[in-house]
Amino acid sequence: MHKLIEQNRREFLTTAASGLGAVALAGAMEADGLLTSTAAASPVGDINPLAIKPPHFAPKAKSCIFIFMAGAPSHIDLFDPKPKLNELHGQKLPESMVKNVRFAFLKKDTATLMGSKRTFTPYGECGMELCDLLPHLGSVADDLLLVRGMHTDQFNHHPGQLLMQCGRAAFGLPCMGSWLTYGLGSESKNLPGYVVLTAGRGSSGGATLWQSGFLPSVYSGVLFRNQGEPVLNLKTPEGIPQALQRKGLDVLGRANQARFEEMHDPEIASRIASYELAFRMQAAAPELIDLSNETQATVDAYGLERKPESKGGRGGGPDQYRAFANNCLLARRMVERGVRFVNIIHASWDHHSNLDTELEFNAGMADQPVAALIKDLKQRGLLDETLVVWAGEFGRTPLGENRDGRDMVTGRDHHPFGFSIFLAGGGIKGGQVYGETDEIGWAPVKDPVHINDFQATLLHLFGMDHLRLTHRFQGRDFRLTDVGGNVIDAWLA
Repeated sequence: MHKLIEQNRREFLTTAASGLGAVALAGAMEADGLLTSTAAASPVGDINPLAIKPPHFAPKAKSCIFIFMAGAPSHIDLFDPKPKLNELHGQKLPESMVKNVRFAFLKKDTATLMGSKRTFTPYGECGMELCDLLPHLGSVADDLLLVRGMHTDQFNHHPGQLLMQCGRAAFGLPCMGSWLTYGLGSESKNLPGYVVLTAGRGSSGGATLWQSGFLPSVYSGVLFRNQGEPVLNLKTPEGIPQALQRKGLDVLGRANQARFEEMHDPEIASRIASYELAFRMQAAAPELIDLSNETQATVDAYGLERKPESKGGRGGGPDQYRAFANNCLLARRMVERGVRFVNIIHASWDHHSNLDTELEFNAGMADQPVAALIKDLKQRGLLDETLVVWAGEFGRTPLGENRDGRDMVTGRDHHPFGFSIFLAGGGIKGGQVYGETDEIGWAPVKDPVHINDFQATLLHLFGMDHLRLTHRFQGRDFRLTDVGGNVIDAWLA
């Protein structure tokens, strides 16, 4: 059990308030070039909620890059070929299959099956079938674990996104990145343990997808921007020397320290840690986002300079090709620097209409950078300890959408009963397809995987028992997987 505990006497004696922690932290910051001898008295307090904590057992993964395709990519058109669906195109499903099913927009009384225009090709030694829009991912097929039997409890975006990120479709819960940094701490001294990078039009869930919930706020995701200051209000105002800023921070730190000793409130410890981290980030964050030292070969591999022909529609416009590729490259640079969890969120894949054109745009945006990220991590010896995940909140219906007022069926509705995700690295056994849906892609018929099973397995890869990683709140021990979840041993290398 990882629980925040009150500061005891021994802890107090080792804090910067006693002068010992101050010297140690100042020395570390000076060694990193963040403080000069003239700038430099050290902060008050070494209360660090992000300090490294031991896992429950030996981990395989150290960092996670979670690529969240908000809006729900169509598994039928990307990852799960269904020739029988094409044969049945235009036919209705039996009433027994849809009688008690709720759809977001689709009118089930007149809905008919809609085949896919995509072609599928086997890739790699494993023969993994992927659609024609994903040739770059095909080149890393032997590193991928493709899960075709996912299912969820939610059929609308915000609840579905909360379930995927937080383990339950409810507000006020910590998300995966928060749980991991709470349980394990962060190896990065100068960057947050949990970083969020966004692209596209914005997800339905917004900031609720990187919240810390009832955990202390230091475990929330820190949103980095695509341009300008990486984090708002991080830059020191003009005319404020570093030494003066350090002195002001010390005074504030002493006030917070005194209040912490009185109240033992973990949010005060979070405040102290956040101020100190922000001070260190003033040097680290600009260096992180400066890609000038990356080779042209790396820039080309990630596709930063691509310019799509299509405007993109729901994908957010042609400038998102560069934004998404930039995020993938930044994610690699972050895990190199010890960031525990990087969440890349792109929206939207919500293709109720214009499916073929917009899916081609989005797949073109994501295919090359994600494959380049996997290859780059592998080439640098980082893939074995970095878990890469691609997932949306659910899938899309094998039925074409026929909502009122639409003359043509050109898209698919929300579909919670079956969808696909993939994983790579971080202790995952690649080159395999796990699970199988029925002949129209409606629901799993072999090896079904609930989202809580996926989350339990993710924590296991980090050496965490999902039943033991808990936090007591309002008289109850909460965990990421709520009251469910089973580790899937077949996924483990």
